[in-house]
Amino acid sequence: MTQQSFIELSDGNRIPQVGLGTWKLDGANMQGVVDAALAAGYRHFDTAYAYRNEAALGAALKASGVAADELFITSKLPSGRHGYDSTLQTFDETMANLGVDVLDLYLIHWPMPQTGNFVDTFKAFIKLKEEGRIRSIGVSNFHKAHLEKLIAETGVTPVVDQIELSPMFQQKDLRGFLDGQNIRTESWSPLGTGEVLDNGVLKAIAGKYGKSAAQVTIRWHIQNGLIVIPKSSNPDRIKQNFEVFDFELDADDMAKIDALDSASGRTGANPDNSEFLQV
Repeated sequence: MTQQSFIELSDGNRIPQVGLGTWKLDGANMQGVVDAALAAGYRHFDTAYAYRNEAALGAALKASGVAADELFITSKLPSGRHGYDSTLQTFDETMANLGVDVLDLYLIHWPMPQTGNFVDTFKAFIKLKEEGRIRSIGVSNFHKAHLEKLIAETGVTPVVDQIELSPMFQQKDLRGFLDGQNIRTESWSPLGTGEVLDNGVLKAIAGKYGKSAAQVTIRWHIQNGLIVIPKSSNPDRIKQNFEVFDFELDADDMAKIDALDSASGRTGANPDNSEFLQV
C-alpha cells in the first residue's frame, strides 16, 4: 500500500494530502469506490451535503471495517443553508448522515456574497468547533475579499480554502494570499475535469517518469504543498491516482507545468457570481 503524506493545519491538526472526491457518487457505486480507495491507501474522503451522498459514504466507510480514527472526512454546508441557526441544523443532518461523532473538517461550500450570510454561518462553525463536534473549520471557493471580511468580523481564520485548481487554472494570486494567512489550499477538479489527460506537455513529462498524465498532475499539486482530491469511480484509476509518492518532478518539469496556467482555465462557477448555487 502506498504511503500517504500529510499537511499540517494552523490549528494543530493534520490532513492527508491526497483524498478522494465523491461528487456524483451515490449509493449504487459508493461501496465499491470506497473499498477500492481504502485498498489503495486513501484515508481522506471529501463529500458535501449538496452531493446528496453523505449517508452513502458514511455507510460504506462503516461497512469497510476501517477504524474511524484512521479516517479523515470532510463535508460542506450547502449554499441554501447559510445563517447561524440553519447551519447548526444542517450540521446535525450531516452528522446523522455520516454516522460519526466528530467531523474532521467542515467547509462553507460557497461564499454566496450576494445572497448568503457567510459571517454568521462561520460563527456557527466556530461554536461547533468549540463544542468539540468539528476538529477543523474552513471554507471553499472563497476569494480574498470574502476571506478578509470573514476574518475581520469573526476574529478566526479558516484553516483551509478548497478552490478550483488545476495546471490550466492555477489561481496563483489567491494562493499567495492564502499562504500569507497560513490558510492551506485544497484543490478541487485537480485534473481540470480531465483536460490534463490529453495535454501534450503533461503526456511528455509522464513518459519521462513512466507515469500517467494524471499522476504527474497530482504530483505537481503535492510538490506545490497543496491538498488534492482527485475523483474517479474507476478502481484502476483510483489506485493509480494514489501511486504518486514514489517519484518526484524535477524543477524543469514543474516549471513547464506552471506555464500551462490560463486566465480562461476555470471550468466551474465563479464564486463572485454564484447566487444560483442554492442547493
